[in-house]
Amino acid sequence: MACTASVIVEVSGSVLSSRDGVRGVKRLSTVHGLSGGFLPALAKRRPILGMQCETSSLGGFRGVSEGRAKSQSFRLKVVADSGVTTIQEDSIEEDSILHPEEENEVKDVVEYDWEKEWYPMYLTAEMPKAAPLGLTVFDRELVLFYDDKGELHCFEDRCPHRLAKLSEGKVTDGKLECLYHGWQFEGSGQCTKIPQLVPGAKIPKQACAKAYEVKISQGVVWVWLGDRATADPSKLPWFEHYEREGFQHISAIHELPYDYSILVENLMDPAHIPISHDRTDPSARRENAQALVFEVTERSSRGFAGKWKEISSPSFTNATRFEAPCIVRNDKEYVKPDGTDAHMSAVFLCRPAGQGKCMLIARFGSTNFPGSLKMIPPWYIHITSNTVFEQDMGFLASQNEDLVKKNLPTKDLYLNLKSSDTWVSEFRKWNDLVGHGMPYYFGHKTISQAKNPAVVEVAPAGFSAAAASSYPAQGSFGEMFARDPTNRYFRHVVHCRSCLSALGSFQTYQKVATAFGLAAAGVAIVLPSVVWRATLVITALLAFAAAYACSRGIAILTKNYVRPHRKGVQ
Repeated sequence: MACTASVIVEVSGSVLSSRDGVRGVKRLSTVHGLSGGFLPALAKRRPILGMQCETSSLGGFRGVSEGRAKSQSFRLKVVADSGVTTIQEDSIEEDSILHPEEENEVKDVVEYDWEKEWYPMYLTAEMPKAAPLGLTVFDRELVLFYDDKGELHCFEDRCPHRLAKLSEGKVTDGKLECLYHGWQFEGSGQCTKIPQLVPGAKIPKQACAKAYEVKISQGVVWVWLGDRATADPSKLPWFEHYEREGFQHISAIHELPYDYSILVENLMDPAHIPISHDRTDPSARRENAQALVFEVTERSSRGFAGKWKEISSPSFTNATRFEAPCIVRNDKEYVKPDGTDAHMSAVFLCRPAGQGKCMLIARFGSTNFPGSLKMIPPWYIHITSNTVFEQDMGFLASQNEDLVKKNLPTKDLYLNLKSSDTWVSEFRKWNDLVGHGMPYYFGHKTISQAKNPAVVEVAPAGFSAAAASSYPAQGSFGEMFARDPTNRYFRHVVHCRSCLSALGSFQTYQKVATAFGLAAAGVAIVLPSVVWRATLVITALLAFAAAYACSRGIAILTKNYVRPHRKGVQ
């Protein structure tokens, strides 16, 4: 009786393909599951009557012209007997890698003007009322300020006189004053005062600051980057769920040291949450990491949208939407135990703030927040969000560095999986569609680096000097160390009234408690009464404990999170 053997092998090599499938193996380069020389030797001794395979591209070899050699990986079932060798189709799982040959591949560009868009600048609740605030969009430097009527204005952050930063100036009688030579500008951008003009001379018409259209909507300041006459109110983002009855939200600003596109990727990546943020939130646990199922429901020049679920979930419950140019939304609708509908929402407004940096306005909301949440100070709630962004920051910043250094589109660098990275692939393909004309972008198949390197855009010395003197507003820091854009204090606290106020209180209470403890201990030494001495010693200990507690509060607001396994590692 003929001896028959059946094994599963995985072959990587070049194949000759046609519309009907694989015609034959042109070259065998890797064999998995057998000894390295088995299959070639077997092929020499026995004819191969037929084969079928599954490649790593969605849809197999569809679209490959007849006779064209193409490198693929496939799995074969080899059945060998004493008389003949056949290679039969085996049932295998669909390949999990997202490839550029997939359907919906970007093949063209669409009409899109990155300047004719509204960009999120700042939370109105955090805007300084009596000083200008300098911010950037891509490589464009802008300054925001309130006039004496409480109206908000936006200029290019350059004085037309000698290009000094207007954000380093001050607001005088409702006018923005450049502190280099004292030129003053009203809300329209027109210069109203030049101290150095001779008496009776007229202010030159050219002496005006470039003004931008600015709007306030749902607590956020938005700026139109194009000409003011082209400002389109219909494009101003509006979040309907913020108007729902019972909806509450928590908002915070974070400045982050990597490109905004990497931030967008990170925010629409549910797969990393159980791993990177394990135990940071009760719902984030490493053991819950699993494959995800994605469904794209919309695609356009304005972005894309879809649903996703964990593979263990019974139905789609999570919705993700990217809206050009800066908005990521994650929404979840669910039914509460009492049978009423509830809505959870995370809205992320991601502003490109220059090469290798971005600013995020994070807004978390729900119709099911407990009433007691209002009693918790925002600074305490922000501890968790700070920790989350610091857990991601190291590898996202290094990812940014690699993208810039290698100067390649992401299809040549990423190994995207269908079960985790569908939104990432969609976003990079959207950049391919609309990136033309942008100051810089990283797409799936295309890339455009900035014309000027980051060191020119923001020279280190000038950056430190400008930041130390004016960022975010209210004058000099007056500190020994220059601003560190990766530190929690400079990333978030300087942009948050609640955190900044809490930090000041902790610092004051620490000094008072320390002084009180020292005084109590000193008096206890000289008192003859044992009872009074014991009382004062206990009082001193309690005061020192309070001072220590304040020091921990200061650390929470000024020191970054360090993963436990990294502590003590040099």
